Amino acid sequence: MAPTWIPLESNPDVLNELLVKLGASSSFTFQDVFGLDDELLAMVPPAIAVILLFPITEKYESFRRTEQAELARTGQPGLPASTYFMRQTVGNACGTVAVLHTLLNNADRVVAPGTPLADILAATRSLNPDERAKYLEDGETVASIHSQVAQQGQTAAPDANEDVDLHFVAFVNVDGHIVELDGRKPFAIDHGAVDAENPALLPNVARVVRKFMERDPGNMQFTLMALAAADF
Repeated sequence: MAPTWIPLESNPDVLNELLVKLGASSSFTFQDVFGLDDELLAMVPPAIAVILLFPITEKYESFRRTEQAELARTGQPGLPASTYFMRQTVGNACGTVAVLHTLLNNADRVVAPGTPLADILAATRSLNPDERAKYLEDGETVASIHSQVAQQGQTAAPDANEDVDLHFVAFVNVDGHIVELDGRKPFAIDHGAVDAENPALLPNVARVVRKFMERDPGNMQFTLMALAAADF
């Protein structure tokens, strides 16, 4: 049976501490995105990945089941083959899985030799998504780092067995396509090519996030963070 970890707090400081412990490049940090209006998106430095925290509701679960069945039937011919995707089988690991998705799909920018992140990439690069999930289950490095970071934040860390209905997913640009990476799903989700007239990542992800919010218009539990240039 897969283990259950303490959930991470949705807080840029917590995720940035995770970056430090993984040995990711300091050129990029997680930063809050305060809204989806154009002027608020423009306040964020150039981003290479985005993390969304959202509520798992019955409306979302119904959509997820429908989406999964449809994509299993039709396939995703546009999904870039170079996408790095791992399943999530460890309970409450979605925050760390999302961070790993943001980093390992930007390996040329953030992975430095001799770091835990480089070791993770080397060990999992040739594995399939389920094998990567098993690596996370059985390995000690990521579990130890996650445990250290989960104790931090502005609120007391919850118990590992606490029922959590909020979930982290990542969005990245892979070969000009906006790709959603959610370890609860059996595969990455291709959301199509970036806007040719405005190819910046954040506004292209924003159009996808708006659809998440439209499915649950009465719910306000959405948080967005961008992995963006630290010095800009």
